[in-house]
Amino acid sequence: MKIGIIGAGFVGRTIGKLATSLGHQVMLSNSRGPQSLFSLPHATGCQIGTVEDAIAFSDITVVAIPLSALYSVPVEPLAGKIVVDANNYYPERDGHIAELDNHSTTTSELLAEHLPSSYIVKAFNAITMNDLETDGLPPGTPNRRALPIAGDDPESKAIVATLLDEFGFDVCDTGPLSEGWRFERDRPVYCVSHNLKQLMDEMANTVRDNR
Repeated sequence: MKIGIIGAGFVGRTIGKLATSLGHQVMLSNSRGPQSLFSLPHATGCQIGTVEDAIAFSDITVVAIPLSALYSVPVEPLAGKIVVDANNYYPERDGHIAELDNHSTTTSELLAEHLPSSYIVKAFNAITMNDLETDGLPPGTPNRRALPIAGDDPESKAIVATLLDEFGFDVCDTGPLSEGWRFERDRPVYCVSHNLKQLMDEMANTVRDNR
């Protein structure tokens, strides 16, 4: 696949490096332009470009930027594309967002409202990038770590699930984007290692007001 990544911090670089190691083509981008990324091709194996370049290049676009920058993501170029939301909400960084504080929506639903013609899949947000690099195991390995995803389009979720499987993880389909709160920051499963059954059981028992 061709994967464009908006955001070249730790999350974007880690996903990009892993994807290129598996034979995918990846382009990293950020708001400061490719000049600020000149060392990354050597370090990660990724190409670099502008945000617009990365979107045009990609079959899948990963959004890995602070939630406070969500509305800087271009809308029209992403129409009809799969967009992976790796964001988390940190009020101390992003400022308080009332809809998230009162639990009336989720981070990925906010992105979906901003990108109404894109296919949003929530993934990669509930694991540290150090663990993403080191915890992957071959399919069928006992107690293989599982990661959650959520999204409203089954085909898009299946494509993202295939990528996660290649990275070395079982996949727990949590359902639509509206269920993504179950693995947002501070939930019991957030950045905790579980096998598939453990992850399913823990999320089923998660209470929305229990942060």
